[in-house]
Amino acid sequence: MPTGTNAQIDSRRLARKPLPVILALSGLVLGFLIWLIYFKGRVAAPAWADSLPAANAVFNSLSAICLILGYINIRRKKRVVHMRFMLSAVTFSALFLLGYITYHYFHGDTLFLGHGWIRPVYFTVLISHICLSMVTVPLVFTTLWYALRGQFRFHRGIARWTFPIWLYVSITGVVVYFMLKPYIH
Repeated sequence: MPTGTNAQIDSRRLARKPLPVILALSGLVLGFLIWLIYFKGRVAAPAWADSLPAANAVFNSLSAICLILGYINIRRKKRVVHMRFMLSAVTFSALFLLGYITYHYFHGDTLFLGHGWIRPVYFTVLISHICLSMVTVPLVFTTLWYALRGQFRFHRGIARWTFPIWLYVSITGVVVYFMLKPYIH
């Protein structure tokens, strides 16, 4: 059995094992979304698909609320409550992703038609949201992996980055929805 420094090295190796799989899975999700939004042709949308952007904004809002409540509860050392809120945040984010994929399967990209000062504001929010959402997927998978494996030292280390980025992406997703709402068909 390894001791001292060797145990730390083995622990780090074991902790990094899922990272290539998580990065590959995240890359596949990202590649699929790019294809879906920008390259796949449009398909006739059923009437219910028009309600998906609003539902997605609700899922993002609920995810943000759960993230904040999860953070508050871990600071209070209420691990079980923290875990429930964080798993709820993962669930709401997964529902968002499902709704997002479904909506864009039917509608493709939604163009922002605003003019004046709001246009650069919108694109600043959108670009930061998109860039950070690409980072969020592997961060969430990694953070969740360490928590489920009971590797809380690694979980805490990555969660310090995951939490603010994920919260920002959830909140700006709602902001983007409200800025796009007049142009969603």
